[in-house]
Amino acid sequence: LGLCYNEIAMSTNEKAVQSILATDCGSTPTKAILIEKQGDEYRLVARGEAPTTVEAPFDDVTVGVRNAAAEVEDLTGKRLLEAGRLIVPARDSKTGTDLYLSTSSAGGGLQMMVAGVVRSMSGESAQRAALGAGAIIMDVIAVDDGRREYQRVERIRNLRPDMILLSGGTDGGTVTHLVELAELLVAADPRPRLGIGLQIPVIFAGNKAAREAVARTVDGKCDLRIVDNLRPTMERENLGPAREAIHELFLQHVMQQAPGYSKLSSWTSTGIMSTPNAFGQMVQTIADSLGLSVLAVDIGGATTDVFSVFDGTFNRTVSANLGMSYSICNVLLEAGTANIARWVPFPLEDADLRNRLRNKMIRPTTIPHTLADLRIEQAVAREALRLAFEHHKALARGLKGVQQVRTIGEALSQSGTGETLVDLMELGLIVGSGGVLSHAPRRAESALMMLDAYQPEGVTLLAVDSIFMMPQLGVLSTVLPEAAMQVFERDCLIKLGHSIAPVGTMRPGETAVTIRINGSETRVPFGSIEVLPLGVGEQAEVEILPGRGLDVGAGKGRPRRATVEGGVVGLIIDARGRPLQLPTDPDARIAKLTEWHQALGLPVA
Repeated sequence: LGLCYNEIAMSTNEKAVQSILATDCGSTPTKAILIEKQGDEYRLVARGEAPTTVEAPFDDVTVGVRNAAAEVEDLTGKRLLEAGRLIVPARDSKTGTDLYLSTSSAGGGLQMMVAGVVRSMSGESAQRAALGAGAIIMDVIAVDDGRREYQRVERIRNLRPDMILLSGGTDGGTVTHLVELAELLVAADPRPRLGIGLQIPVIFAGNKAAREAVARTVDGKCDLRIVDNLRPTMERENLGPAREAIHELFLQHVMQQAPGYSKLSSWTSTGIMSTPNAFGQMVQTIADSLGLSVLAVDIGGATTDVFSVFDGTFNRTVSANLGMSYSICNVLLEAGTANIARWVPFPLEDADLRNRLRNKMIRPTTIPHTLADLRIEQAVAREALRLAFEHHKALARGLKGVQQVRTIGEALSQSGTGETLVDLMELGLIVGSGGVLSHAPRRAESALMMLDAYQPEGVTLLAVDSIFMMPQLGVLSTVLPEAAMQVFERDCLIKLGHSIAPVGTMRPGETAVTIRINGSETRVPFGSIEVLPLGVGEQAEVEILPGRGLDVGAGKGRPRRATVEGGVVGLIIDARGRPLQLPTDPDARIAKLTEWHQALGLPVA
């Protein structure tokens, strides 16, 4: 498995790393990036890409890695390969690299089931632990999930996950229910997805008083790993040990059985990290380095991952049925034609919309050929992003079952335990990633999609990952966090600009917000968007005066001062109100959408 991340970090401190090759083995492409130290900072030098080769006829993921590295060789003239493998460590400045790192989601990534005693408590804690470790959650089994025992047994047996996380009970609490869950696993006798004849890994992260009883129940039936309780008390959640065990078992069981990964592991300077786990690691590094609350999204063809850090708490969710190609009809099913069509700035029949999306599903590699096709695809993206964000807010919550002191007013407003941690008014940075956001023909299109889907409040910086290298930077951040941040800020992140969005509603046309910047004053009417010129790298002090009843972060009607940064779009004043309301009349809606597109310099169709 190679050296652990801490040992690698210690060794890199002793010797300055001059060059790094990092790959991400995705489900379709394998991407390679070469990073080199130039003067006092690390910069991206070149990027290569090749088809992933984890499936037939190659059945060897290293073939795709070598092909992607060969493209980097051609672009740079640097020799990276010899005798069919990567040259690590470097021999000189023209031969090899000092570090080789890799992430992977090929072969479906890490697929897990989690089990808890109470679905809304230990079940949710188990989900947060597994999702934070980069897993896709196939199902949540709980004593109170409403299913009969035989249904749970069939479900466990048929899904064939890579591993199972079993949790529940505070320390010293229930034992009986945990034994019942263990008996379900024994009755189901699940086989792992990869590795014929191997026992399925099971992580027990529940009540420590139940460890012996659970171990006796599953003795010899699975590969049991016992770690600290996820919820040792009702007031505390301890996700770290379970996440570390998941990552370790991912390397030992899943990666070692996948075609070619054993060979790839022997090449890397660290173990292989799952792509979502690495992406999340980078999000946490960004939040720590910049001291901001961060929201990031990776929207792909089959899934949409949402990551957030609020008040130092990291959360990740996977919407495995929301994507832009393979899962596009699931977006249609969940959102409905009306919700998708409301973002299309021209008349569109429901049947035409459904047929276009079905064609995309059966031809997932096609891209929009006309401007109308592009606007429809971006309308779908808004709904996929919105639905995935709603899912994220539902899971990124405070601990349920915890007694809190509340005022009568708070009790009447139904606030209390289990509130979402996502606070859009405190959000400092939104990072969009994935083809529809990273590769939009115009950067303003990405900004408008994120504004419509997430509806940020107050003052928020919008940005996109230019070429989707955050996973590679995430695994790099475990070894050289400074290098990861330097490349992220200089070569990966494309800043679109700050958005200023007052919360509340008022009559259309009334002054929603007045912006004083660089000696000038701009009044923006309610229901409109306006872009003020502020270029990449430019910062300015602004005074924000909201209209009556509107809030930009200092309270209703109260002015606020802030330091804002420009970008490739500029300073965006989104005075459409929160929550965002579209006109119900079709002609009025199309006229409004056209107006908003034109405000950002975008053609409609």
